[in-house]
Amino acid sequence: MKQRQEIEEKYLWDLSSICPSDEVWEERFVKLKELTKKLEGFRGTLSDEGKLREFLFIKREHGRTISDLYVYARMKRDEDTTVSKYQAMSDRIETYSSDASARLAFVMPELTALSDETLDKLMIDPTLADFDVFFREVKRHKRITLSEKEERILAEVGSFADNPHDVFSMFDNADIKFPDVEDENGNAVKMSHGVYSLLLQNQNQEVRKRAFESMFGVYRDHVNTLAQVYAGNVKKDRFYSKIRGFKSSLEYSMYLEDVDKACYDMLLKAVGKATPSLHRYIALRKKVLGVETLNMYDLHVPIVKSQNIALKYEDAYDLVMEALSPLGEEYAKLLDRARNERWIDVYETKGKRSGAYSWGTYDSHPYVLLNYQETTHDVFTIAHELGHAMHSYMSNKAQPYEKARYEIFVAEIASTVNEVLLLKHLLKSAKGEMRKYLLSYYLDMFRTTLFRQTMFAEFEQAVHGAYSEGEPLTAEMLCDLYYDLNKKYYGDAVNHNELIKYEWARIPHFYSSFYVYKYATGL
Repeated sequence: MKQRQEIEEKYLWDLSSICPSDEVWEERFVKLKELTKKLEGFRGTLSDEGKLREFLFIKREHGRTISDLYVYARMKRDEDTTVSKYQAMSDRIETYSSDASARLAFVMPELTALSDETLDKLMIDPTLADFDVFFREVKRHKRITLSEKEERILAEVGSFADNPHDVFSMFDNADIKFPDVEDENGNAVKMSHGVYSLLLQNQNQEVRKRAFESMFGVYRDHVNTLAQVYAGNVKKDRFYSKIRGFKSSLEYSMYLEDVDKACYDMLLKAVGKATPSLHRYIALRKKVLGVETLNMYDLHVPIVKSQNIALKYEDAYDLVMEALSPLGEEYAKLLDRARNERWIDVYETKGKRSGAYSWGTYDSHPYVLLNYQETTHDVFTIAHELGHAMHSYMSNKAQPYEKARYEIFVAEIASTVNEVLLLKHLLKSAKGEMRKYLLSYYLDMFRTTLFRQTMFAEFEQAVHGAYSEGEPLTAEMLCDLYYDLNKKYYGDAVNHNELIKYEWARIPHFYSSFYVYKYATGL
């Protein structure tokens, strides 16, 4: 695996639109502290409309400054999670954010104390149009807002509440080591998260098996530690939901996004009823591959042989741009800018955060982190993450700071639409085996985005529910639960290899509880 300094500059993102340098970051940190002091001075005055107006505009600057500092530090850390300087900067801004929240704990209690009539009036005030959604949320949160003292305690808890996520991230990106894998030619391949996805598409079943055992064997060897880390995250969520007066962590999570919990329940019910369709597909996959035993590590290899969109990054990007051309000229120009102005960090390097995401701030353009490999999946990942990036760009352009942020519930629509557009673009000209390959890829999109993510969602619901009922979250309990769900969703045509029971331990989204269902509803 290459070191970051070995990658051409054009394939590394340029974070200067968030913050020009580490030195400027330090200067802005000092300014942030001054803004926090100014806001503290409004304690006990927010019922006065003049003071409230003044407060809101300083609060806007405060929020944008925190965002710039936090996102810059975290994205620098993601470039190489082993660099202590950016670990420290991330910790500093995260700790200070919690401290600032504690010092400003008077805000929501004072605002929710305003009458509904006053809030309604503020909502329709044309001079405060940027804040109408904010006031609506204040009104909605009246029933869950606590006293200033209690809100301050909750804010202080925030300084360590995300420790489970941080511990897992450091383990999974910086410290984890996988055994090398022997390829079909007898060569030793250095394993990583990115290489794993590549090896699972190898036509040689034995190579796929070795990759699977290398990957999941490590999580098995650390499963007791990882179970305790994950349990800490579940306990944190239960703590917040109980304090706010909710029956469950799921109910609280759905409330925060203003989505009815019935959406989650109906997804699980509908997809659960549809699992016979997935079972038939798995049986078809076994038949087409012609394997005596279909294993969990055989579910990613193309079932149409010698067909794969294994493109160099530049060619893959050109293809994505062609596919997304129906979205218009402005969209196309933004895609071009994203590549040429270094919005994207392309290749996997030592210590780099695994996976892919799009992020940025209101005052910057969006960014995309990839760990690109020459696989079909990674071509589609470009389209997916650019969907997020363009969504953010357009939202920030059209809306003031207070209304530009969108919930993840709609975010995964923007990304998944792009994947489908890419697929349908390819299908327009595909014939013969390539057309079969693309249709099989479409089937796998439903398997992974609809069925698999719903299985993850059912696992989360069961884990959080079990803890609420007093059941201890041991490694054995988590593995058995996951294994049973794997059998439910994938059926009898596949061999449920024992190592698959440890898969839950490598899913980073479980540390952002009740996130994954949104991939399924997005599709």
